[in-house]
Amino acid sequence: MLEEDFYATIKLITGEEIFAKISSTNEEGSQILVSNPVVITPIFSKSGSSGYKIEPWLKTASDDLFLISMERVVTVSESTNMQMILMYNSFLKDVNNEKQSKISRKMGYIADINEAKNILEKLYKNS
Repeated sequence: MLEEDFYATIKLITGEEIFAKISSTNEEGSQILVSNPVVITPIFSKSGSSGYKIEPWLKTASDDLFLISMERVVTVSESTNMQMILMYNSFLKDVNNEKQSKISRKMGYIADINEAKNILEKLYKNS
């Protein structure tokens, strides 16, 4: 049985803190279903300005849903911070756009090595 989804920060027993949209499951053992988990790190510049760096929790995984046993979780804190939720959703939108973009001829001229060499030689001689 799945309960209503909500945004939360999850502290794992490994010390990691992840932010994600999660659902609870009440099957064998207590688990949470984590959707697109990210790690959010505050960053500060020398000029005093600050911001956040958002990265995927698992950088090489192709999945976007993960089951985490509550035995591995220290705490779950529901987030109503709209700034954090908007940053998270913006990051997911950017990641999805990157996955959907494909190389095409409209992106630029495609040439073989000999053509490119001839073009560059002409440019060099004419300059």
